[in-house]
Amino acid sequence: MFVDTARIFVKSGDGGDGSVSFRREKYVPFGGPDGGDGGRGGDVILIANSNITTLLDFAYKKKYKAENGGNGSGSKCFGRDGNTLCITVPVGTVIRDINSDRIMADLSHEGDKCIVAKGGKGGRGNVRFATSTRQAPDFAEPGMPGEERYISLELKVLADVGLVGFPNVGKSTILSVVTKARPKIANYHFTTLNPNLGVVDIPKITSFVIADIPGIIEGASEGVGLGIQFLRHIERTRLLIHVVDISGIEGRDPFDDFIKINEELKKYDVKLWDRPQIIAANKADMLYDEQVFEDFKQKVSKLGYDKVFKISAATKQGIDELMKEAARMLSTIPIVDSHISDDEKFVPEEKKFTYKIRKEEDTYIVEGSFVDRLLASVNVNDPDELRYFHKVLKNKGVLDELKSMGIKDGDTVVLNDFQFEYML
Repeated sequence: MFVDTARIFVKSGDGGDGSVSFRREKYVPFGGPDGGDGGRGGDVILIANSNITTLLDFAYKKKYKAENGGNGSGSKCFGRDGNTLCITVPVGTVIRDINSDRIMADLSHEGDKCIVAKGGKGGRGNVRFATSTRQAPDFAEPGMPGEERYISLELKVLADVGLVGFPNVGKSTILSVVTKARPKIANYHFTTLNPNLGVVDIPKITSFVIADIPGIIEGASEGVGLGIQFLRHIERTRLLIHVVDISGIEGRDPFDDFIKINEELKKYDVKLWDRPQIIAANKADMLYDEQVFEDFKQKVSKLGYDKVFKISAATKQGIDELMKEAARMLSTIPIVDSHISDDEKFVPEEKKFTYKIRKEEDTYIVEGSFVDRLLASVNVNDPDELRYFHKVLKNKGVLDELKSMGIKDGDTVVLNDFQFEYML
């Protein structure tokens, strides 16, 4: 089953907590603090693997979580770092952060990888807080939480040449003739429901990958038919072979079809419309009037398309010449890696501990991630830790900001569920 889009939740591991411990040995009753740091949480990494061709696995498993870091312990022992969680995805997968709708990475080569969630940093043990004036700190830092986010995965087929055209014009038949691929072929519209790939390996030409893109119809770029689901798969191709039914046996005008398909490509992405095209006028074996082909060729040449081949996939007429021209043109078109513009690129937010202060009568309320972090790491009922608490408030600039807001002696300062009277 071919699945080319998925949405999953990823969470990296939390950092381990720092340890509060004191050295206690025979003949060393007051050996001082020796609590070690917590370990770092594991990352979540996506890795491109060419052995995978679909995002089917992500249709069944939606949540992925890396291992937490271990807590620190006595004797200055550090906690163990959490294991990294590696998730394999097909080559050609684009990763997007759903919240910002920006691209995190385009894994277009074997082994490409992207860290989609970084593990939390381990907390410091109490040995880190020992100073000449605070020789027995009875507190440590908790570990930092890991990152979590929803991401979308979008698979874009990697092919050198894309076969485009209305349904039932013979794209799948062409693919089956020039490669070993065996797509489903039948005489009705939308026979092909998934992109099919094959390798063209004809004597005296350099082999290349060709993809049969399911039928694009008028209005596809707005969601009509199946085309909107597969237009993305043309984006990586360097050359398009535009297949039309020159026989007209279904009552369609090949030139009109050609114009409509190109309009859909232009609406979806103007870069697709600008891509080099070879026109394959298929079903020539059923052509009732040679003038029809000549008129068609003349019309498209006026639009600047001079590579027009009269072929019949059913009888293999003109197929070799078409493929040789495709190989020749590919040799002149450079392979360019996909570029993510600054407007599209995801920029991770720097993890900062912030606060804000608001005043309600004579009460000053300090709140934010900085406050949560500070209160989680100290015991405000211990005198030594309370001194450290006030030192951190001063170093962070909280006390200076309170002064600038006009705080006076005796006013109340509230931090979550802890409060104290302000004194100069």
